[in-house]
Amino acid sequence: MLHSLTTRWLGVGLAASLAVVTIALAATDRLALYINPESAWFAVGMAVIVLIGTVASFALPLGGEEDHGHDHGTRPADAAEHPAEPAHTPRRVATVMTATGGVLASGVVVTMLVAPPASLSAELAMSRDVGAAPLFAGTDVVTLAASGDTARFGVGEWAGVFASATDPDRFDGDPVTLTGFVTPGGDGDFALSRLVITHCVIDAQSASLPVTASTPPPGTGEWVSISGTVRADADGSLRIHAEQVTPIDEPQDPYEY
Repeated sequence: MLHSLTTRWLGVGLAASLAVVTIALAATDRLALYINPESAWFAVGMAVIVLIGTVASFALPLGGEEDHGHDHGTRPADAAEHPAEPAHTPRRVATVMTATGGVLASGVVVTMLVAPPASLSAELAMSRDVGAAPLFAGTDVVTLAASGDTARFGVGEWAGVFASATDPDRFDGDPVTLTGFVTPGGDGDFALSRLVITHCVIDAQSASLPVTASTPPPGTGEWVSISGTVRADADGSLRIHAEQVTPIDEPQDPYEY
């Protein structure tokens, strides 16, 4: 009975728990803390299908999933003369692996059920900031910026422009109003950062912009809204000269997409 209950939990139990968490996060507008909002409809749809399958699974008697539905036949007459090789070790290894996977999976599910959803930290963003051009920045971003169509640009788009612009003077003087969290900069400056995700938080990439302000830099991890101007340095690099830096609460949707 215990083995049957464990098997049922590792199957439909964990799947149903994850489905419930997914639907609850969507209902409370917090699913965007884990996946791109454009994919929310797919995640919720799959969660509903899983719950329907969970209800249907109760038609199968407990332990019925272990019934192979076929006859293994009788043992050959000469089996006594040629006994099968011991299978205890492989079975024990399989049992240990299943138990370990079950404990880890159960821990993840229980944590998601009891712990409040939280955004990725500034420390993680700094650890993923490799100083290279963001992978999500394409040539179309620079083209839009060159045409002056930057009204909807976030930190991610501007990071792409800063990293790949071949004519920095073209952007000198462009006004910007951006929101992000503070990460360390150089020479008394700070960086304005955001995490940009394509599908889910697993593929989150860090985007950062150097900021110069007349006031002391805010603390690392603090969310701020800045208004200022893009300036081209003598070496051709771009930075933001902030005229106003305003501390704010973390937005409900802390990522860019």
